Formats: sequence, structure tokens, C-alpha cells
Amino acid sequence: MRNRLKNWNVLRVIRLVFGLYVLIQGVYARDMSYVLIGGLFTLMPVLNIGCCSTSGCATTNRKSEVTTEDISYEEVR
Repeated sequence: MRNRLKNWNVLRVIRLVFGLYVLIQGVYARDMSYVLIGGLFTLMPVLNIGCCSTSGCATTNRKSEVTTEDISYEEVR
């Protein structure tokens, strides 16, 4: 658990505050959809997960097997 609490930055704290705000408003309004969304938005910064947390947005680098050859030019007069 200590490793998850080490790398907190300003944006992560803002995400946590926003999630808690939506969660509290959902409880206050007795609306389960806001409670679920607020719970999701609160858990994301606490667990440090998101859409790209597991490098899901990264593209794979394909190695090309085609080699390029040096081109020699002749001077034409």
C-alpha cells in the first residue's frame, strides 16, 4: 500500500477530490448513478489506474525485415 501512496501529484489529488465531490453529492441527492460514478472516479486515483495505466494506449513497434540498399548515382553530362 505504501508504494501506491508514494507517487501522488497534483492532478491525481484533483481527480480524487472530484471523485469524492461526485460521490458525496450522489449520497446527498440519493441518486445511485452518481454514487457509482463517484465511487469509480474516487477509486481511480486511489488505485492509480486509468485508461492507459497498463500501457493499453501504446502501439507496437514492428520491425521491418526489408533492408534498404545504398543507391549509387552516375553523373550525366
